[in-house]
Amino acid sequence: MKSGKLWSWIIFALGAAYFLVPLLATFEFSLRIRREGYTFDAYTSVFSDGRFQASFSYSLIVGVCAIVVGLLIVVPAAYYVRLRAPHLRPIIEFVTLLPLIIPAIILVFGYIRMYNTSSPLPLLGTNLGTDILLTLAYVALALPYMYRAVDTGLRTIDVQTLTEAANILGANQATIILRVIFPNIIVAVLSGAFLTLAIVIGEFTIASLLNRQVFGVYMQNIGANRAFEPAALAVISFVITWGAMGMIQLLARFAPKTARRD
Repeated sequence: MKSGKLWSWIIFALGAAYFLVPLLATFEFSLRIRREGYTFDAYTSVFSDGRFQASFSYSLIVGVCAIVVGLLIVVPAAYYVRLRAPHLRPIIEFVTLLPLIIPAIILVFGYIRMYNTSSPLPLLGTNLGTDILLTLAYVALALPYMYRAVDTGLRTIDVQTLTEAANILGANQATIILRVIFPNIIVAVLSGAFLTLAIVIGEFTIASLLNRQVFGVYMQNIGANRAFEPAALAVISFVITWGAMGMIQLLARFAPKTARRD
Protein backbone atom coordinates (compact mmCIF):
# COMPACT_ATOMS: atom_id res chain seq x y z
CA MET A 1 0.00 0.00 0.00
CA LYS A 2 2.78 2.41 0.91
CA SER A 3 4.59 1.59 -2.31
CA GLY A 4 1.42 2.34 -4.28
CA LYS A 5 1.03 5.71 -2.57
CA LEU A 6 4.67 6.53 -3.25
CA TRP A 7 4.26 5.82 -6.96
CA SER A 8 1.06 7.88 -6.99
CA TRP A 9 2.94 10.86 -5.55
CA ILE A 10 5.78 10.37 -8.02
CA ILE A 11 3.39 10.31 -10.97
CA PHE A 12 1.60 13.36 -9.59
CA ALA A 13 4.91 15.22 -9.17
CA LEU A 14 5.97 14.37 -12.73
CA GLY A 15 2.63 15.53 -14.10
CA ALA A 16 2.78 18.76 -12.09
CA ALA A 17 6.35 19.39 -13.25
CA TYR A 18 5.28 18.84 -16.88
CA PHE A 19 2.84 21.74 -16.58
CA LEU A 20 4.52 23.98 -14.03
CA VAL A 21 8.16 23.96 -15.17
CA PRO A 22 7.45 25.54 -18.62
CA LEU A 23 5.15 28.08 -16.98
CA LEU A 24 7.72 29.00 -14.33
CA ALA A 25 10.43 29.24 -17.00
CA THR A 26 8.20 31.55 -19.06
CA PHE A 27 7.47 33.67 -15.99
CA GLU A 28 11.17 33.88 -15.14
CA PHE A 29 12.00 34.91 -18.71
CA SER A 30 9.31 37.61 -18.66
CA LEU A 31 11.10 39.23 -15.69
CA ARG A 32 14.46 39.55 -17.48
CA ILE A 33 13.67 42.48 -19.74
CA ARG A 34 16.46 44.44 -18.01
CA ARG A 35 20.01 43.13 -17.78
CA GLU A 36 20.62 44.32 -14.22
CA GLY A 37 18.01 42.07 -12.63
CA TYR A 38 14.42 40.94 -12.48
CA THR A 39 11.70 43.48 -13.13
CA PHE A 40 7.98 43.60 -13.93
CA ASP A 41 8.54 46.11 -16.74
CA ALA A 42 7.19 43.67 -19.32
CA TYR A 43 3.90 43.43 -17.43
CA THR A 44 3.80 47.18 -16.97
CA SER A 45 4.36 47.63 -20.69
CA VAL A 46 1.56 45.20 -21.51
CA PHE A 47 -1.01 46.65 -19.11
CA SER A 48 -0.26 50.22 -20.21
CA ASP A 49 -0.60 49.34 -23.89
CA GLY A 50 -3.83 50.73 -25.30
CA ARG A 51 -4.06 47.82 -27.75
CA PHE A 52 -4.01 45.33 -24.87
CA GLN A 53 -6.79 47.19 -23.07
CA ALA A 54 -8.88 47.46 -26.22
CA SER A 55 -8.39 43.83 -27.32
CA PHE A 56 -8.95 42.36 -23.86
CA SER A 57 -12.06 44.49 -23.29
CA TYR A 58 -13.39 43.50 -26.70
CA SER A 59 -12.79 39.81 -25.95
CA LEU A 60 -14.63 40.13 -22.64
CA ILE A 61 -17.61 41.81 -24.31
CA VAL A 62 -17.77 39.21 -27.07
CA GLY A 63 -17.35 36.46 -24.48
CA VAL A 64 -20.25 37.74 -22.37
CA CYS A 65 -22.44 38.05 -25.48
CA ALA A 66 -21.50 34.49 -26.51
CA ILE A 67 -22.40 33.22 -23.03
CA VAL A 68 -25.80 34.94 -23.09
CA VAL A 69 -26.65 33.72 -26.59
CA GLY A 70 -25.40 30.23 -25.78
CA LEU A 71 -27.58 30.03 -22.68
CA LEU A 72 -30.64 31.26 -24.58
CA ILE A 73 -30.12 28.40 -27.03
CA VAL A 74 -28.83 25.60 -24.82
CA VAL A 75 -30.96 25.84 -21.68
CA PRO A 76 -34.38 25.61 -23.41
CA ALA A 77 -33.08 22.94 -25.81
CA ALA A 78 -31.58 20.77 -23.06
CA TYR A 79 -34.70 21.24 -20.92
CA TYR A 80 -37.03 20.23 -23.77
CA VAL A 81 -34.94 17.19 -24.68
CA ARG A 82 -34.81 15.99 -21.10
CA LEU A 83 -38.50 16.60 -20.40
CA ARG A 84 -40.30 15.94 -23.68
CA ALA A 85 -38.00 14.27 -26.19
CA PRO A 86 -35.38 12.02 -24.57
CA HIS A 87 -35.24 10.03 -27.82
CA LEU A 88 -33.58 13.05 -29.44
CA ARG A 89 -30.68 13.02 -26.98
CA PRO A 90 -28.27 11.04 -29.25
CA ILE A 91 -28.95 13.41 -32.15
CA ILE A 92 -28.51 16.54 -30.02
CA GLU A 93 -25.30 15.20 -28.50
CA PHE A 94 -23.94 14.43 -31.97
CA VAL A 95 -24.80 17.94 -33.21
CA THR A 96 -23.18 19.59 -30.20
CA LEU A 97 -19.99 17.60 -30.83
CA LEU A 98 -19.62 18.88 -34.40
CA PRO A 99 -17.60 21.99 -33.38
CA LEU A 100 -14.99 19.63 -31.96
CA ILE A 101 -14.86 17.69 -35.23
CA ILE A 102 -14.91 20.59 -37.70
CA PRO A 103 -11.68 22.64 -37.54
CA ALA A 104 -12.08 26.35 -36.82
CA ILE A 105 -10.32 27.25 -40.07
CA ILE A 106 -12.99 25.39 -42.08
CA LEU A 107 -15.77 26.93 -40.01
CA VAL A 108 -14.59 30.50 -40.56
CA PHE A 109 -14.06 30.02 -44.30
CA GLY A 110 -17.63 28.74 -44.47
CA TYR A 111 -18.79 31.89 -42.68
CA ILE A 112 -16.82 34.10 -45.06
CA ARG A 113 -18.29 32.29 -48.06
CA MET A 114 -21.86 32.45 -46.77
CA TYR A 115 -21.93 35.95 -45.25
CA ASN A 116 -19.68 38.01 -47.54
CA THR A 117 -20.81 41.27 -49.09
CA SER A 118 -22.24 39.55 -52.20
CA SER A 119 -24.38 37.06 -50.24
CA PRO A 120 -28.10 37.53 -49.41
CA LEU A 121 -27.10 38.13 -45.75
CA PRO A 122 -23.95 40.31 -45.96
CA LEU A 123 -22.96 40.35 -42.30
CA LEU A 124 -19.32 40.91 -43.19
CA GLY A 125 -20.21 44.18 -44.89
CA THR A 126 -20.43 46.07 -41.57
CA ASN A 127 -18.51 46.08 -38.31
CA LEU A 128 -21.66 45.25 -36.34
CA GLY A 129 -22.45 42.34 -38.62
CA THR A 130 -18.90 41.00 -38.27
CA ASP A 131 -19.14 41.31 -34.49
CA ILE A 132 -22.40 39.37 -34.53
CA LEU A 133 -20.87 36.68 -36.75
CA LEU A 134 -17.84 36.39 -34.46
CA THR A 135 -20.11 36.05 -31.43
CA LEU A 136 -22.13 33.30 -33.11
CA ALA A 137 -18.91 31.54 -34.09
CA TYR A 138 -17.82 31.52 -30.45
CA VAL A 139 -21.25 30.22 -29.45
CA ALA A 140 -20.67 27.32 -31.83
CA LEU A 141 -17.16 26.66 -30.49
CA ALA A 142 -18.39 26.63 -26.89
CA LEU A 143 -21.52 24.59 -27.66
CA PRO A 144 -20.07 21.15 -26.67
CA TYR A 145 -18.99 22.45 -23.27
CA MET A 146 -22.01 24.61 -22.58
CA TYR A 147 -24.50 21.88 -23.51
CA ARG A 148 -22.82 19.22 -21.39
CA ALA A 149 -22.53 21.56 -18.43
CA VAL A 150 -26.24 22.41 -18.60
CA ASP A 151 -27.25 18.80 -19.25
CA THR A 152 -25.24 17.67 -16.24
CA GLY A 153 -27.01 20.29 -14.14
CA LEU A 154 -30.40 19.07 -15.33
CA ARG A 155 -29.47 15.52 -14.36
CA THR A 156 -29.06 16.62 -10.73
CA ILE A 157 -32.64 17.87 -10.37
CA ASP A 158 -36.08 16.34 -10.83
CA VAL A 159 -37.14 18.26 -13.92
CA GLN A 160 -40.46 16.43 -14.29
CA THR A 161 -41.64 17.12 -10.75
CA LEU A 162 -40.55 20.75 -10.77
CA THR A 163 -42.29 21.35 -14.09
CA GLU A 164 -45.53 19.70 -12.97
CA ALA A 165 -45.56 21.68 -9.73
CA ALA A 166 -44.99 24.94 -11.61
CA ASN A 167 -47.74 24.08 -14.11
CA ILE A 168 -50.17 23.47 -11.26
CA LEU A 169 -49.37 26.95 -9.95
CA GLY A 170 -50.13 28.42 -13.36
CA ALA A 171 -46.63 29.14 -14.65
CA ASN A 172 -45.96 29.13 -18.38
CA GLN A 173 -42.91 27.56 -20.03
CA ALA A 174 -40.83 30.74 -20.04
CA THR A 175 -41.51 31.30 -16.34
CA ILE A 176 -40.67 27.68 -15.53
CA ILE A 177 -37.31 27.89 -17.28
CA LEU A 178 -36.36 31.31 -15.89
CA ARG A 179 -37.66 31.07 -12.32
CA VAL A 180 -37.68 27.34 -11.57
CA ILE A 181 -35.16 25.45 -13.70
CA PHE A 182 -32.47 28.09 -14.18
CA PRO A 183 -31.91 28.85 -10.45
CA ASN A 184 -31.52 25.12 -9.76
CA ILE A 185 -28.78 24.67 -12.37
CA ILE A 186 -26.96 27.96 -11.80
CA VAL A 187 -23.74 26.20 -10.74
CA ALA A 188 -23.67 24.17 -13.97
CA VAL A 189 -24.52 27.28 -15.99
CA LEU A 190 -21.63 29.21 -14.44
CA SER A 191 -19.28 26.32 -15.19
CA GLY A 192 -20.27 26.44 -18.84
CA ALA A 193 -19.92 30.22 -18.81
CA PHE A 194 -16.35 30.10 -17.47
CA LEU A 195 -15.40 27.51 -20.07
CA THR A 196 -16.88 29.69 -22.81
CA LEU A 197 -14.96 32.70 -21.57
CA ALA A 198 -11.71 30.73 -21.50
CA ILE A 199 -12.30 29.65 -25.13
CA VAL A 200 -13.01 33.21 -26.26
CA ILE A 201 -9.94 34.65 -24.51
CA GLY A 202 -7.58 32.21 -26.20
CA GLU A 203 -9.15 31.94 -29.68
CA PHE A 204 -7.14 33.23 -32.65
CA THR A 205 -8.07 31.61 -35.97
CA ILE A 206 -11.64 32.83 -36.46
CA ALA A 207 -11.01 36.35 -35.15
CA SER A 208 -7.90 36.74 -37.27
CA LEU A 209 -9.61 35.79 -40.52
CA LEU A 210 -12.60 37.98 -39.66
CA ASN A 211 -10.18 40.85 -38.95
CA ARG A 212 -11.29 41.33 -35.35
CA GLN A 213 -8.72 42.53 -32.82
CA VAL A 214 -9.34 40.14 -29.95
CA PHE A 215 -6.89 39.18 -27.21
CA GLY A 216 -5.55 36.16 -29.12
CA VAL A 217 -4.77 38.27 -32.19
CA TYR A 218 -3.06 40.88 -30.01
CA MET A 219 -0.87 38.17 -28.49
CA GLN A 220 0.18 36.97 -31.94
CA ASN A 221 0.98 40.49 -33.14
CA ILE A 222 3.08 41.25 -30.06
CA GLY A 223 4.88 37.91 -30.37
CA ALA A 224 5.98 38.77 -33.91
CA ASN A 225 7.81 41.93 -32.83
CA ARG A 226 8.90 41.57 -29.19
CA ALA A 227 10.47 38.99 -26.90
CA PHE A 228 9.57 39.60 -23.26
CA GLU A 229 6.04 40.99 -23.59
CA PRO A 230 4.75 37.78 -25.28
CA ALA A 231 6.06 35.78 -22.31
CA ALA A 232 4.20 38.12 -19.96
CA LEU A 233 1.04 37.73 -22.06
CA ALA A 234 1.40 33.94 -21.98
CA VAL A 235 1.57 34.03 -18.17
CA ILE A 236 -1.45 36.36 -18.03
CA SER A 237 -3.47 34.06 -20.30
CA PHE A 238 -2.51 31.05 -18.17
CA VAL A 239 -3.64 32.88 -15.04
CA ILE A 240 -6.98 33.77 -16.65
CA THR A 241 -7.56 30.21 -17.88
CA TRP A 242 -6.53 28.60 -14.60
CA GLY A 243 -8.62 31.14 -12.71
CA ALA A 244 -11.66 30.11 -14.75
CA MET A 245 -10.95 26.42 -14.13
CA GLY A 246 -10.45 27.12 -10.43
CA MET A 247 -13.82 28.85 -10.28
CA ILE A 248 -15.41 25.81 -11.91
CA GLN A 249 -13.88 23.55 -9.26
CA LEU A 250 -15.03 25.92 -6.52
CA LEU A 251 -18.56 26.04 -7.88
CA ALA A 252 -18.61 22.25 -8.19
CA ARG A 253 -18.47 22.04 -4.39
CA PHE A 254 -21.86 23.73 -4.21
CA ALA A 255 -23.43 21.52 -6.86
CA PRO A 256 -25.90 18.80 -5.83
CA LYS A 257 -24.13 15.52 -5.14
CA THR A 258 -26.92 13.19 -6.22
CA ALA A 259 -28.39 12.79 -9.66
CA ARG A 260 -31.81 11.63 -10.67
CA ARG A 261 -31.66 8.38 -12.59
CA ASP A 262 -33.39 8.14 -15.93
